[in-house]
Amino acid sequence: MAGKKVLIVYAHQEPRSFNGTLKNVAVDELRRQGCVVAVSDLYAMDFEPRATRNDITGALSNPELFNYGVEVYEAYKKRSLASDITEEQKKVQEADLVIFQFPLYWFSVPAVLKGWMDRVLCQGFAFDIPEFYDAGFLKDKLALLSLTTGGTAEMYSKAGVSGDFRYFLWPLQHGALHFCGFKVLAAQISFAPEIASEEERKGMVAAWAQRLKTIWKEEPISCTPPWYFGQ
Repeated sequence: MAGKKVLIVYAHQEPRSFNGTLKNVAVDELRRQGCVVAVSDLYAMDFEPRATRNDITGALSNPELFNYGVEVYEAYKKRSLASDITEEQKKVQEADLVIFQFPLYWFSVPAVLKGWMDRVLCQGFAFDIPEFYDAGFLKDKLALLSLTTGGTAEMYSKAGVSGDFRYFLWPLQHGALHFCGFKVLAAQISFAPEIASEEERKGMVAAWAQRLKTIWKEEPISCTPPWYFGQ
C-alpha cells in the first residue's frame, strides 16, 4: 500500500539462498505497491548479537554490579545507547510492518537475530512495566515471521515428531513480539525447501509474493495461549 513503511530484518549468510530469494521477492513486491522498504541484513552488517556493557556509551548507573536490563533502560532514557542499537530502533519506530526473514535454528531464530531482539527491543523503547503485551509501545505495528524449516510440514503437525509448528512460534510471536505490543500476522512458513523440487520451491516463492499483494488487508492472529496450545 502506497506510503506504508516496512522493515525486513533478514538473517541469512548467503544472498543466493532460498531465504535470500524470499527477502528479495518481498522487497520487490512491497516497493511495487509504493511502500518504503528498509532491510537490515544482519550478517552483512556484522551485527553484534551480544548484550554487553558496550551497549551503554555513558556512565553506568551501578558500575559495581552490572545489570544489563537496568543499565540499558537508563541509557535509553538518557539517549546513551550504542549507535547500532539506536539505528535499528529508528527503523522499527518508522515501520508499519516488520518482517523477520530467517531459517529456523533449533526451533528458534539464528543467534544474530536473537541478539537483534535482545538488544533492540529494550525496556523503555519497546515496552515498560506495566506497558507490555496489548499495552506494549509497538502496539500500532504489525510483525510477521517468514521462515524456512529443515523438517517437513508433516513433521510439524500435532501428531508429527516435531509437534505442531505453533509450539515453536509461541516464544517468538507471543513472548517477544506480542510482549512488545506488535500485532502478529500469521507466520509464512516455507517447509523443507532443501528437499523440495524446483517446482515446489517456485510455488513457495510465488505463494509468498501472492500473499504480500493483500498483506495490508490481513487481520492479526489472536495472540493468546489457546491459539498455540488449544483450549
